[in-house]
Amino acid sequence: MDAWIVLLPLVGALIAGLGNRRLGDKPAMYITTGLLLASAVMSWIVFFDVNFGGTPRTTVLFSWFSTGDFKADWAIRVDQLSAVMLVVVTTVSSMVHVYSIGYMGHDHSKPRFFAYLSLFTFAMLMLVTADNFVQMFFGWEGVGLCSYLLIGFWFHKPSANAAAIKAFVVNRVGDFGFALGIFGVFMIFNSVQFETVFAAVPDQVGKTFHFLSWTPDVMTTLCILLFIGAMGKSAQVPLHTWLPDAMEGPTPVSALIHAATMVTAGVFMVCRLSPMFEFAPDAKLVVTVIGASTAFFAATIGLTQFDIKRVIAYSTCSQLGYMFFAAGVGAYGAAMFHLFTHAFFKALLFLCSGSVIHAMSDEQDMRKMGGIYKLIPWTYALMWIGSLALAGIGIPGVYGFAGFYSKDSILESAFAAHSGVGMYAYWLGILAAVMTAFYSWRLLFLTFHGKPRADHHTMEHVHESPWVMLVPLIVLAVGAVVAGIAFAPYFVGEHMEAFWGEALFFAPDNHVPHEAHEVPTWVALLPLLAGLVGIGFSFIAYMKRTDLPAKIAAAFGPIYTFVYRKWLFDELFDATLVNPAKALGRVLWKGGDGKIIDGLGPDGISQVTVDLARRASKLQTGYVYHYAFAMMIGVVALVSWYLVAFRG
Repeated sequence: MDAWIVLLPLVGALIAGLGNRRLGDKPAMYITTGLLLASAVMSWIVFFDVNFGGTPRTTVLFSWFSTGDFKADWAIRVDQLSAVMLVVVTTVSSMVHVYSIGYMGHDHSKPRFFAYLSLFTFAMLMLVTADNFVQMFFGWEGVGLCSYLLIGFWFHKPSANAAAIKAFVVNRVGDFGFALGIFGVFMIFNSVQFETVFAAVPDQVGKTFHFLSWTPDVMTTLCILLFIGAMGKSAQVPLHTWLPDAMEGPTPVSALIHAATMVTAGVFMVCRLSPMFEFAPDAKLVVTVIGASTAFFAATIGLTQFDIKRVIAYSTCSQLGYMFFAAGVGAYGAAMFHLFTHAFFKALLFLCSGSVIHAMSDEQDMRKMGGIYKLIPWTYALMWIGSLALAGIGIPGVYGFAGFYSKDSILESAFAAHSGVGMYAYWLGILAAVMTAFYSWRLLFLTFHGKPRADHHTMEHVHESPWVMLVPLIVLAVGAVVAGIAFAPYFVGEHMEAFWGEALFFAPDNHVPHEAHEVPTWVALLPLLAGLVGIGFSFIAYMKRTDLPAKIAAAFGPIYTFVYRKWLFDELFDATLVNPAKALGRVLWKGGDGKIIDGLGPDGISQVTVDLARRASKLQTGYVYHYAFAMMIGVVALVSWYLVAFRG
């Protein structure tokens, strides 16, 4: 069963991709979707088996590499951690497949689209079930390739092509660090197998190596290099710039990338490598600072955006920051819990935004919406559920939406770390919680309430999505409603140790997961208060005092512009990296390739040869008397040479 969970999406991708138009649209859609649904059902069976009393196992399919000491198997590792990822990936992906049957109904390349979706899912499943670094890197690069294909799926749009290239290039930067980390792991441990490496980690604690004039710590260096890969894949500052541009792809792609696959790979990787990070406290400090900074930074940008999908995209970036700083303080269970719940409500929000865009004739600017909540009531109600889960709203001790349990456990863990970086993460997380609630309800109020701001033609065609799109939303909404309260005792509560088994490693001095339950009452209640404050401010600004946002933007003109332009990261990278690279490329093109290579090659020696051949060809006139005259000249020349050379 384990192997079929991973291989069924690949089978669907091959059938739809190779069959393409010969197969037809409907068979391609139904086959890939059916196989994903089967994979999802089996994933839930495996999840309840492994995480609730079952035995982790590894199924070796075949030996992949074997060169000297370098060996890597192609295997399916199913333990408590990978079982969680299996249900996240397959559940969201299967719902995205079903949703896409309706959303992509008018597209002319449906077999190709569904093949890409299934291939994306297969690559992610290979990543999360890997039992060695090489197989993980294969899945890592696979999701990178598929993100390029899906973001640029509408390749007739220049903006989509540019976004796909940007995602691919930015991730290459992070992946270079990840690859160096893998090389370093093999150099130090002489193996790329997780179990072998993890067992040998304690022996490397405190050891250093020489590099130029430095002697850095071995474990810190390896973990930071590996984390650089996570920064790129999971869009952490400063390797986050590709994520908002990824909205150029179809909305189902946004839901799949942002909720269940590519962006969660980095969080999963850090948690999988907890036996390494637990012995690299300085690396954990870096993870905490980067994660907390990203949570705050991305939330500020979400306050100012008007594209409905970009608001949710920056929300994803911010929530990933929460997951990372949870892992950074040693609360790996809390990080995975938020990854688990976030998959449901973030996929719900993205697919709801797609439903809105579908209803509004492909309009994505919230300034051109409004007044449609009665026209698409199902989408409106489901988006409320997703927003309540994202903001972490609930009644303490009674009930809460998914984010109420998972995000609060992260903040409580940060406080329980009793460290400077822990407090840094906690307070930035609280500020991000206020902003998250604010921009979530700003989205709701601008999109659904107030007077209609769309043109008359658009408003006439506003309609609810078909059931093939609504049913996946309802399934995801169930997850947003019950995932938190149902699984909190297992991910972060009293059953945590039995639930995770040995899949997560906690050092003997790591007491954060337990002390998180003993924080002061105000620490536990402040995240909820922060969410309610954010909702209240949003209600005042966008329902009662609708002139207030414009006044605030004018009053904070330079700051507002700075945040609206995404802290000028794109401009900074253009000035420091892109433009110098272009200038260098231009010099190498014009000077190196044009003047030197072409000058010596096609425009040099080759051109001289062509000129000589052209001149020689003029001797071939085709007239006999010309040839006779040439022969006579030759005879005269030969006789003259003979007389001069041999006279006497």
